[in-house]
Amino acid sequence: MKLWSETFRDGGLMPADYAFAEIDPASRVRLAGNRNPHLAWDEVPNGTESLALFCIDPDAPQDASLANRDDQSLSLTAPRGDFYHWSLLDLPPAMRSIAAGEFSSGITPRGKAAGTGLRQGINDYTGWFAGDAAMAGDYYGYDGPCPPWNDERIHHYIFRLYALDVPKLALPERFTGQQAHAALYGHILDEVQLVVAYSLNPELALTLKK
Repeated sequence: MKLWSETFRDGGLMPADYAFAEIDPASRVRLAGNRNPHLAWDEVPNGTESLALFCIDPDAPQDASLANRDDQSLSLTAPRGDFYHWSLLDLPPAMRSIAAGEFSSGITPRGKAAGTGLRQGINDYTGWFAGDAAMAGDYYGYDGPCPPWNDERIHHYIFRLYALDVPKLALPERFTGQQAHAALYGHILDEVQLVVAYSLNPELALTLKK
């Protein structure tokens, strides 16, 4: 398969309008446009019954207590793991693109609803905001990058599309990105991905723009 985006180039920089937060010179960060990017694909293999799309940040710190602290930076060697920003399932084989902002545009405190039609899992902001009275809730669908502003590591966001041999994955009504990804096992016909970088650390952000 082939996958491309009009929002960013593979290996490039994610525009701030497609992130959850952006750099603010006065207050470190502010909420951003949070639009899902444009994505398009082709050369879907014969026998495909559905497509599944994920957005994963493999650079997320495992210890959230280290994030966004004035007294220390989050080191390059801090343990990292996957943070799921989006899981979108049951895309019909004939579908060939997703428009920018089609599934997300703006911040929804307490999270977007599950919606109808294509199935979307809860993303990992659900756990991230669990202890925040103003933001806690189930965050369905796409919510964009918001890496810690004290992180010494540039974060990378993988948009990965799978062609599957089943029309629908066996999952409960409420599912996580991790559960959806595990359900792919044994059903993948092909896969393709794009990777884009983003940082809220002002020094790192400058290097990305060069």
